[in-house]
Amino acid sequence: MENLRGAALMTLAMLGFAVEDMFVKLLAGVFPTWQIIGILGMGGGIVFGALTLLRREVLFPRAALSPTVLVRNLGELIGTVGFVTAIALTPLSSASAILQATPLAVTLGAALFFREPVGWRRWSAILAGFFGVLMIIRPGMDAFDPLSLFAVIAVVGLAVRDLATRNVPRATSSFQLSFLAFMTLIPAATLLSIFSPSGFVMPAASHWGLILGAVVMGVASYYAIVAAMRIGEVSFVTPFRYSRLIFALVIGMLVFRETPDLTMLTGAAIIVGSGIYTLWRERKLRQGRQRSLSLGASQGYEAPKSI
Repeated sequence: MENLRGAALMTLAMLGFAVEDMFVKLLAGVFPTWQIIGILGMGGGIVFGALTLLRREVLFPRAALSPTVLVRNLGELIGTVGFVTAIALTPLSSASAILQATPLAVTLGAALFFREPVGWRRWSAILAGFFGVLMIIRPGMDAFDPLSLFAVIAVVGLAVRDLATRNVPRATSSFQLSFLAFMTLIPAATLLSIFSPSGFVMPAASHWGLILGAVVMGVASYYAIVAAMRIGEVSFVTPFRYSRLIFALVIGMLVFRETPDLTMLTGAAIIVGSGIYTLWRERKLRQGRQRSLSLGASQGYEAPKSI
C-alpha cells in the first residue's frame, strides 16, 4: 500500500513538472531566457528560503562553500540553463524525451568517477539509451536541430548535480540545498543578460499568472517527490519518474500543437526502456548484496562488497 501511495505521489510530481515546463515555454514567448532563469531562481529561492527558516535552519550552512556543494550548484545551474533554453527553443516533447536520459548519465558517471561496479548488462542499457538520444537529435541528418543540444547539456548538468548530492554532508538538509541551488540562478541570469541581445521585459498583469504557476508547480512537485521517496521503496517508486515524458507529449500536442514523428517516439521509448531496465538491474544487484551480507553475517565471514 505504501509503495502505491509513493508511486501515485511520484506520478503527480511528474505531472506537476510537466505543467511547470508548459508555463516556462509560454513565458519564453514573452521573456528572454535569462529573465526566465532569474524569475525561477528568485521564486524558488524565496519559497525554499522561507521553508528553511520555518524549519529553524540557517540559510547558508558551513557546507555551502564546500567543493561538493559548489559542484552540485554548478550542475544545477548548467542543467537549469540548458533545459530552460531547450524548452524555449525546441519542442517540449523532444526536450523532455532527451531529459529522461539523466538516470543513465548518473549511472555512467558513478561508474567512471566513483568506480561503482557496472556490469555488461547495464553498460548495454546505457549505450542503448544514448542511442535513443541520437535518434531524437539525429546528428548529420536534415532533421538535425543544433538547438536540441541544449537538452543534452541539461542532462550532463543534472547528472553532475545528482552525483554531487551523494557526497553532500548529511547535516545539510534538502531545503538548504534547494535554497542554495535556486540562489545560484540569480547571478547566473544577471551574467547571461550581459551577453543577451534581449533586454529586460516588464511583466504585465497577465504574465504574473504564468510566473506564479511555474514557481508553485515546481515547488509542489518537489514536495511530492520528497514525500514519494519517504513513503515508498526507492526502487519501486523511481521508475514512475518516466511518466513525465507521457505528460510532456500530451501537453506538447494539445497546447503547442507539436506532432512527434515515429523516429522521435522510438528514441524516447528506447531511452525509457533502458532507464527502467537499469533501475531494475540495480535493484537486483542490491538485493544480491544484501543476501550476501546476511549470509556472511550468519556464517561469520565478511561478504564481498560487490557483485
